[in-house]
Amino acid sequence: AWLPTTLLYFFSSTMSLLPLNRLQYSTIEEQGPGARRNPANAVLVAAVATVVATVGVASYNLGAAHTANSLQLFTPVQTVSTAARPVASLPLRQTVGRSAVGTSAPLAASGSGAYAPEAVALPQATSQINSGVWSIVGFGSVITAALLFVWNRMQGKQTVAMAATTANKEGFEMQREGVKKAAADTILTPRFYTTDFDECAQIFSKEFNEHLDMKELEAVRDEFVKDYNQNHFVRNDNFKAAASWVDGDSRKIFVEFLERSCTAEFSGFLLYKELGRRLKEINPVVADIFTLMSRDEARHAGFLNKTMSDFDLALDLGFLTKHREYTFFKPKFIFYATYLSEKIGYWRYITIYRHLQKNPEQQFSPLFQYFENWCQDENRHGDFFSAILKTQPKMLQGWDSKLWCRFFCHSVYITMYLNDHQRSAFYEQCGLNTTEFNQHVIRETNNTTARIFPAVPNVNAPDYFPKMDQLVVLNNKLAEIGANGSPAALQNVQKAPIIAQMVGIMLDLMWATPIECGTLDREETPKLEYV
Repeated sequence: AWLPTTLLYFFSSTMSLLPLNRLQYSTIEEQGPGARRNPANAVLVAAVATVVATVGVASYNLGAAHTANSLQLFTPVQTVSTAARPVASLPLRQTVGRSAVGTSAPLAASGSGAYAPEAVALPQATSQINSGVWSIVGFGSVITAALLFVWNRMQGKQTVAMAATTANKEGFEMQREGVKKAAADTILTPRFYTTDFDECAQIFSKEFNEHLDMKELEAVRDEFVKDYNQNHFVRNDNFKAAASWVDGDSRKIFVEFLERSCTAEFSGFLLYKELGRRLKEINPVVADIFTLMSRDEARHAGFLNKTMSDFDLALDLGFLTKHREYTFFKPKFIFYATYLSEKIGYWRYITIYRHLQKNPEQQFSPLFQYFENWCQDENRHGDFFSAILKTQPKMLQGWDSKLWCRFFCHSVYITMYLNDHQRSAFYEQCGLNTTEFNQHVIRETNNTTARIFPAVPNVNAPDYFPKMDQLVVLNNKLAEIGANGSPAALQNVQKAPIIAQMVGIMLDLMWATPIECGTLDREETPKLEYV
């Protein structure tokens, strides 16, 4: 009895908790960057999880109790000589008492050891019935939790469902004529984010945060107000002409690059715009900065989307705003992630630009000519988040902050490394070696991040990039399995050991000795290796 009830306990608890994060943080009352978590869903999930876990525990405890009682029916004891004292002569329903050495007190200590029945008064039938009932209830809780999980996954898919009924000549699904269906959400695709705006209000309130350096923030705002790129993003006729001769796989890969970049920029626009609106009364200076950054991100997203239209494709950004799923991050994690994304974006754009300036024959789109000034926007945005982090010492000090900083560094680096190697044809078309490009960008980003984060990965360790290359190989195997046309259940079985290997490699990277750095809790300059 203990085995099935124990399994029921673990399955019921696990299945009830799996959908918890999605329902609590992603299911929101009103789609949009300013949407809040739905308290009703949070309460619902907490209640279901509690009930299911309680049923599982009760099922486990009753089953274990029944098992313990059942073991008393057949216990190794000393056999009794019928001449000395027959077992039948014991009083009816008298429980056999056990001595400290494990022998039976009423029985004579003679004969060899064997399994003999004891006269034990136990409500055997009732225990079995109760255990069976609770096991059935526990099994029902598993089914309920599983259905809740499946329903929740379906709800998540519905948030990004689009009316795609046709495909164009490149194989892209079309939402309608001239409008491309957005790529499906995966763990590697750009996401839309929302956060706890009330906590942000406290962070940027001069009443609650004594570390706010308003002079520095005002200087940052004045820098954004100058709008150095106001007249930079002006298109010319070369865009349409260049699109006409980019064809085949190159055309498809370039469109995918434009879509991913556009989605990432538009995600930043939505988040910054909402923060600017929410903080206007709390801290007008910070609100202005977020609003000005949203201006930059909107300009970037619009420019990329217009470039997509040269290929007779575009994204319906208004539709995405209302129908794409939003991922909730606490402000602390938003600051880590956006700082890294802005800085890594800077190094990506400037590296591509410098390479193509040296090799103009490989510049197949005029878009790349805009990357130099473009990346300066990314750099200024990152500097602002660096200033924010300095106003929050608790985000840059302590073992937990070091752990989270390392986690986000690894997450951003691994995501970029895997994404770019899936689309290495794009970088090869630009004349870049995908592996060398990624390693250069990661090293430079890591060096920049070390100026503010309390700990960063040691990307110059001899085994760091070989492990990243192993992840690329395993990720390619996952892609091959996903494209082999097998049933989904079979694919999941085939993918399981590969995913386990990837998780193991990621954990190795995560727990490798980091570089202690930062500016708040260390006075000396961090020692980094430059290559």
